[in-house]
Amino acid sequence: MMASLSSSVTSRPYRSGYSGSFSPVNGSNRHRSLSFLSASPRGLSSHELCIRFQRNSTRSSVFMQDGAVVTNSSSTESTSSLKGLKEVLSVIAQEAAKVGEGSDGQNQSTVSITVVGASGDLAKKKIFPALFALYYEDCLPEHFTIYGYSRSKMTDVELRNMVSKTLTCRIDKRANCGEKMEEFLKRCFYHSGQYDSQEHFTELDKKLKEHEAGRISNRLFYLSIPPNIFVDDVKCASSSASSVNGWTRVIVEKPFGRDSETSAALTKSLKQYLEEDQIFRIDHYLGKELVENLSVLRFSNLIFEPLWSRQYIRNVQFIFSEDFGTEGRGGYFDHYGIIRDIMQNHLLQILALFAMETPVSLDAEDIRNEKVKVLRSMRPIQVEDVVIGQYKSHTKGGVTYPGYTDDKTVPKDSLTPTFAAAALFIDNARWDGVPFLMKAGKALHTRRAEIRLQFRHVPGNLYNRNNTGCDLDKATNELVIRVQPDEAIYLKINNKVPGLGMRLDRSNLNLLYSARYSKEIPDAYERLLLDAIEGERRLFIRSDELDAAWSLFTPLLKEIEEKKRIPEYYPYGSRGPVGAHYLAAKHKVQWGDISLDQ
Repeated sequence: MMASLSSSVTSRPYRSGYSGSFSPVNGSNRHRSLSFLSASPRGLSSHELCIRFQRNSTRSSVFMQDGAVVTNSSSTESTSSLKGLKEVLSVIAQEAAKVGEGSDGQNQSTVSITVVGASGDLAKKKIFPALFALYYEDCLPEHFTIYGYSRSKMTDVELRNMVSKTLTCRIDKRANCGEKMEEFLKRCFYHSGQYDSQEHFTELDKKLKEHEAGRISNRLFYLSIPPNIFVDDVKCASSSASSVNGWTRVIVEKPFGRDSETSAALTKSLKQYLEEDQIFRIDHYLGKELVENLSVLRFSNLIFEPLWSRQYIRNVQFIFSEDFGTEGRGGYFDHYGIIRDIMQNHLLQILALFAMETPVSLDAEDIRNEKVKVLRSMRPIQVEDVVIGQYKSHTKGGVTYPGYTDDKTVPKDSLTPTFAAAALFIDNARWDGVPFLMKAGKALHTRRAEIRLQFRHVPGNLYNRNNTGCDLDKATNELVIRVQPDEAIYLKINNKVPGLGMRLDRSNLNLLYSARYSKEIPDAYERLLLDAIEGERRLFIRSDELDAAWSLFTPLLKEIEEKKRIPEYYPYGSRGPVGAHYLAAKHKVQWGDISLDQ
């Protein structure tokens, strides 16, 4: 069994001279902890200094490893509390200075990141660039090593050459990028081995120990490999390459099975070698800036939270579209389809975050508890409330775009859907009767991912009685959260057109991120990798979440596949099957992305 030590959460960014944690949870002051591991050069016994500051607390405490507690009592006034915190921080500074002056490094910690499947596209295009971005921003610890592991024969130099060609991320035009890249590549190494070989993982372990140089060893394994070899890899890493004195964590990429049965079997197999808190099931959409901002928008703005219910919201739409087909992924995609690839994970996870009740705190378990409640409250999906489609060849502007089955890796008689739309319902007091519409597809007219809240019309609206040039029953308020591209939040309102007459139109109150913020938006993989290193699980999927998600979609998938339901064909580059519009109309909804003003 891998070491499952409870580990503190590291700071952002890391600072030299200490090893430990300062753990703001998404900006919250609810609970913070900072710990130092130091060895005194003067022969004193090593100790851990842990400072905990509770928000609204009237007492700050210093906890020594030997059990002694030094407290600083103060009055209930905030000024006294801050004074106590300053005294505590003074102690921290003194301890940090001792660590920097006299530590021999033996009690400092290091992080070893092993990218399993390092020669694959995901590793080259996403994981290594994200790690470099974190290094550039000083978000990785002082002592870290990155190892690539795959079956391909490669040297350290060859890995570095391969990685250097893919570091064209958002950092590439920054100052000192070339210098930083050289420093980063010096931390990258390679080990070739089979995914099911204990011997090869033992060799990897020896190499990791050489770089760790006797420090406290923390190890992160990123499984960028096909799901059918997850378990073999975890078994070998667990028995032969896990940390003996720090934490060991494993990031697992989707798909997490094909249905409830295979997902449960995968979870059971992984838990033979890992504890639940060591498994980080990654869904990169949860790391996107606008998705993470969803709870901030709702819970920190008084104008939105009171409206977030069936009383004011007429429907909610989750829309995902790509303007390209499978293009090289046909063989993989045909085994899963759009429902498993996008709806069961990305869109359903966003729905759960959107619809959950206010969590007790911003702690990972509190948030994930509320998400599970939403998923368990959802009504079974009816096949009549689902439309599936598949794109076909289409010629436009003299260019012929291939159909899905024109892909040589896809069977000619494949019925795998490349498009799906569904109406879902949450049977609880907040959302009873509100349709949650999902739509996801490939080879559509545009690329977008967004959340749309359409509000109810104003009862007894005065301006519907006059000829104002606007149908106010249709032109209701709408809040749009554009996840990608061109991240934005905008609210559609009815507004008077300037002039002597009384004419209304729809206008947008617009927060366009590129115009408002000069800072670049980090890639989702940067945030999720950093969270995994820090032990922050809020944006990762817990096993009971996964069970609830598959329980919702498995009956639908079985009915579609066992009855060989024929998808509705739509031209490459179109808006998708016509049936999706009939589905929306059935629930008295119009898709928000088809209106002229969008």
